[in-house]
Amino acid sequence: GFRYIESIVAGLIFLIGGSFAYELIVSNPVINDVLGGLLPKLEIVVNPEMLYISIGILGATVMPHNLYLHSCIVQTRAYPRDIEGKRMAIKFATLDSTAALLFAFFINAAILILSAAAFHGTGHQDVADINDAYHLLTPVLGAAMASTFFAIALLASGQNSTLTGTMAGQIVMEGFLNIRLRPWIRRLSTRLIAIIPAVIVASLYGESGAGSLLIFSQVILSLQLSFAVVPLVIFTGDKLKMGQFVNKLWLSITAWIVTVVIIGLNVYLLWQTITRWIFE
Repeated sequence: GFRYIESIVAGLIFLIGGSFAYELIVSNPVINDVLGGLLPKLEIVVNPEMLYISIGILGATVMPHNLYLHSCIVQTRAYPRDIEGKRMAIKFATLDSTAALLFAFFINAAILILSAAAFHGTGHQDVADINDAYHLLTPVLGAAMASTFFAIALLASGQNSTLTGTMAGQIVMEGFLNIRLRPWIRRLSTRLIAIIPAVIVASLYGESGAGSLLIFSQVILSLQLSFAVVPLVIFTGDKLKMGQFVNKLWLSITAWIVTVVIIGLNVYLLWQTITRWIFE
């Protein structure tokens, strides 16, 4: 039944992408500003608030648990367990992971572009809550379906995250901890672990607290990313483990550069946060 789950996830991703594509069309962003925003700026690193949001976007785009998930998906494929079969599996796994990351990049970029186009310079630049954005999108953009498609995208995104997060948790428990539970126990425990903190924060601090918790959880994902990426780069660069499928030298160098950048940004954010707590 794994193919059915993949089809559901793919359908949800296309639904999210289509919804945000509609939002981008009706928001009519300035293309030059969009392209200019793709270029990294030093201000992102030196400004603590901008760095915090950027680290959160990194965690929400890559998500460390999906590295385990995509690695496991390869094992579910019906390919010959020989050299040619493994080569084919690696090829399609690479395409699958690349497509997933590109969709995640598009969706996160679309959220930023939509926010800037709809609220910046329109007298609503103080909007920082999903609920406010939902109510204001239709009147600000003048598109009757803007708020509806935004809600559909958020609902589909939540369902998609729940599916992939649960599967990744199952893979980690079975692969690393050798824990196998009945499906209903696994689903109940993972849902409670995910929902209880959100319910507590929402009860104590309301919708704004839930929004802050969402961003904080994405920052935590980025901090955990190093613990998934470093072993991945080490293992795929080890000829004893990978044999003829070991990473090429240029790929290993590129991977280590990206890894060092991720670790460096996370460490710098932690240092900024700790020093601010100490001196404030």
